[in-house]
Amino acid sequence: MTRQLEIFGSALALSACFTFAAGCAMNDVPAEGAATDGGGPGTGGISGSGGGPAGSAGSAGQSGPQGGTPSSAGAGGSLTTGGAPNTGGVGATGGASGAGAQGGAPAAGSGPLGGMGGAAAVAGSVAAGGAVAEGGAGAVGGAQAGAPAGGAGPGPLAVENQSSDCVVSALPEPGALPSIPKLPDPFVKVDGTRVATQSEWRCRRQEIRKQAEKYILGEKPTPDVVTGTVTNTSIAVHVEALGKSIDFTARIVLPSTGAAPFPALINVGSSMSLAESRILEQGVAVIYYDNYALGKEGTPEASRGKPNTGKYYDIYGASDRAGLLIAWAWGASRLLDVLQQSGGSIIDLEGIGVTGCSRFGKGAFTIGVFDDRIALTIPHEPSTGGDPALRIMDKLPGAERTDYNYNGLNWLSDNFAPFVFSNNTSNAVKLPIDTHALIGLIAPRGLLVLENPHQTQMGAPAGHMATVAGLEVYRALGVEKNVSYHSNVAATPHCSYKTEYTDLLTRSIAAFLKHTGDPPGEINVGSGSGASVPRADWIDWTAPTLTP
Repeated sequence: MTRQLEIFGSALALSACFTFAAGCAMNDVPAEGAATDGGGPGTGGISGSGGGPAGSAGSAGQSGPQGGTPSSAGAGGSLTTGGAPNTGGVGATGGASGAGAQGGAPAAGSGPLGGMGGAAAVAGSVAAGGAVAEGGAGAVGGAQAGAPAGGAGPGPLAVENQSSDCVVSALPEPGALPSIPKLPDPFVKVDGTRVATQSEWRCRRQEIRKQAEKYILGEKPTPDVVTGTVTNTSIAVHVEALGKSIDFTARIVLPSTGAAPFPALINVGSSMSLAESRILEQGVAVIYYDNYALGKEGTPEASRGKPNTGKYYDIYGASDRAGLLIAWAWGASRLLDVLQQSGGSIIDLEGIGVTGCSRFGKGAFTIGVFDDRIALTIPHEPSTGGDPALRIMDKLPGAERTDYNYNGLNWLSDNFAPFVFSNNTSNAVKLPIDTHALIGLIAPRGLLVLENPHQTQMGAPAGHMATVAGLEVYRALGVEKNVSYHSNVAATPHCSYKTEYTDLLTRSIAAFLKHTGDPPGEINVGSGSGASVPRADWIDWTAPTLTP
């Protein structure tokens, strides 16, 4: 993928402003104890309202063996419309300062091994101040499509959801869903046919996303306007939708070595289980995201059915059906909007990861699933609501069952009610998907799952089996090395750092955030009866060989 290497002048490096319109840690409850609120991130620069510079032309995509044909770069200047969607390259960007740039829809076209089809530049209409929508860096097309199988493969995309143009048929209501005792085949489409090509998988991704929204998490909406600033110390975000507006900030800590633009790891919450110093010493910045500003947790065991609070709900309403995990993912995507449109002078737009532990690990997993701009997702001991398979959590002795999680706090949507464990019965078997399918949505991007089998309530065996099943999607796309899993650790407290993680963590950061080295692609499972469950008990399908 074409990397932006130019380092802008010192003034721009200190404050990269833009305006655009767009379409450890705390323990979980009840098994883990009461929620504890962390401190918020530091405040940063103020959102600017002045007109921005004219947008530059988008770079043409570089197609690989299975990528789409790149289109020529879109011209800059005083355009009133952006580039049309293309099949492998980049849509036009820019428009003169003050001119409204209308972006093309995400391109259809080649499949995941061709840069996931190459997305057109997403511009939208200009917000107040006349700054150019989606000016500067063009959207990424089919770059790196020709990466060999087993390598890092395609990098992150320049759009939040590269499958958004796919039309999804009406989904059945929960009462009409059949029981599926084992992990459902993620390659079976809503119409009952099986995915056979890479382009079909691109739209199957959208089906899985919509199934997750309808049955588990609630819908993730698209705001009308996002504006913001990025400095060396903070990100300031302004969002408008439905005639309302919110503002929030995130704190940036830059490493003392290396030069901008720096890769970065978004940490959900104010405390980092992986240790800030360990990340900074690798030349990677840390972005502290105060997820509680977007959605506040209520009283444990007494929140379900009560209105939610936080800036997300200030816009969409306290009774919006999005659970806290979607509210947190929505806010993180707005941070990415600001980072992306800042031009990449401070943060490497192709080297952004996300992590968190426990409830924040649930948030990190959801952020990685629902935003294709995340290059590496690292959920750490998240339990139910993160990577562990819901069906398996309901069956594991001592694990945080779906009823514990659902009735504890409003992490999941009210939509999940028909699937909650009740009357000594797991109703998760009625779900047409499980978390392994959500892992498939992260593909082909990097994933590192960190578990602790000694903390029984966190359900490490369910996380392991979901990872093994999700790995089949990566295998079908020819990038199975992009997934790693580690639970082979000594008995240690929940959310503590395990030195056994270090090798996989360092190699994953190098491959996906720093663009150096190969992804590790290792599954390292702890020993003992509590570390894993038999594959045959949960998987009765195999990955298809997807044709281009």
